[in-house]
Amino acid sequence: MTGMRRFLFLQGCTSPFFARLGDRLRRGGYGVYRINFNAGDALYWWRRPAWHYRGRAVELPAFLAPLFERYGFTDVVTLGDTRPVHAEALPVARRFGAQVHVLEEGYFRPNWLTLEEGGINGNSPLPRDPQWYREAGQLVPEPGEGQPVRNPLVLLGAHEVAYHAAGALNPILYPGYRTHRPHSSPVELFGWARRFAKMPWYRRRDGGRIRDLAAGDAPVYLLPLQLDSDSQIWAHSGFEGITELLETVVASFARHAPIGARLAIKNHPLDTGLTDFEAQVAALRRRLDLGSRLVYLETGHLPTLLERAAGVVTVNSSVGTSALIHGCPVIALGRAIYDIPGLTFQGPLDRFWQDAERPDRHLFRAFRRTVIHVSQVNGGFYTRDGMRLAVRHAAARLSRDRPPLVELLEATHGRAEVV
Repeated sequence: MTGMRRFLFLQGCTSPFFARLGDRLRRGGYGVYRINFNAGDALYWWRRPAWHYRGRAVELPAFLAPLFERYGFTDVVTLGDTRPVHAEALPVARRFGAQVHVLEEGYFRPNWLTLEEGGINGNSPLPRDPQWYREAGQLVPEPGEGQPVRNPLVLLGAHEVAYHAAGALNPILYPGYRTHRPHSSPVELFGWARRFAKMPWYRRRDGGRIRDLAAGDAPVYLLPLQLDSDSQIWAHSGFEGITELLETVVASFARHAPIGARLAIKNHPLDTGLTDFEAQVAALRRRLDLGSRLVYLETGHLPTLLERAAGVVTVNSSVGTSALIHGCPVIALGRAIYDIPGLTFQGPLDRFWQDAERPDRHLFRAFRRTVIHVSQVNGGFYTRDGMRLAVRHAAARLSRDRPPLVELLEATHGRAEVV
């Protein structure tokens, strides 16, 4: 089969977004195909034609190769690029010459989604050369903030419940499927329910702790936690998990931070609560004799914390880009697209507490313009308006003959040093 572009959709998000994006591409005259790997995939793809893969991830290449040979898929669309099924599928796609398009939550939130060709995060093809961004940033338009997108936790939670409730049928309908997450769906749902039931109390308690941090004169550093299940941790950093991250950062802070400085550790908004990070922080506080210098937060208004912070320590969280927007010094301990000389601290963690410098605001503006131009689409995965916006922009991007990054690299004569 030749001529028309043919899009193969693999695993997507827990919402109808992939189905609506596929419908939009089909109306544009493209071929649209899908593989469902579990009952949640099938629920949100609904009655649209699809193959149902019931085997193990390691057996997926043998299933896919004949389909590529027969249907000639030109493009593959996924959510993320490190899930077990994607780790097996994407090498097959590349072997057959298909363009890989990876969607994910945006590098700049909340109004943007990531849509990159080839890979995202630590696998992103974005250059790490600050001079290239200074040059490229002059060639692309100022994107502004994009149209506002709401991401209510209640709606996200409802989609998660629907998707994972359907997963109760997986042992029968998709016996080979194994989730990429560390806990089963019922266990995660129990954890969320228990944690979110305590949120009103957490907000009152943490409000007092944040006021106390803001009132003092001592420098305050911020460590925003990521999810233990996040591929940013297990695929794009040297840490085995959040526990190791906590021990490393707090120990370094205790040894090398200025006398009287304080470290605020904020949990991720979507953490399941199945690991008691507050207890781990309390144990580190006692062991290292940090007392009130070490503060734990379940909640808190991030911009308020960033305005007060003397520095942010992260692995590769999108909080890093938020901190750069606020002109806050940042160190990235993993592979992050923004870990670039002039934006983040390039020395070791032990020196960061004393030697961190604010990011180059002109470089950051050029970086932001460029990254949004080549890798971001305005919209969201969950609300009706957010999906409508994202589908329109994502379909336009996917319809392009060549990725915008390739065009921009050519316009700058490929003068980026990719490291």
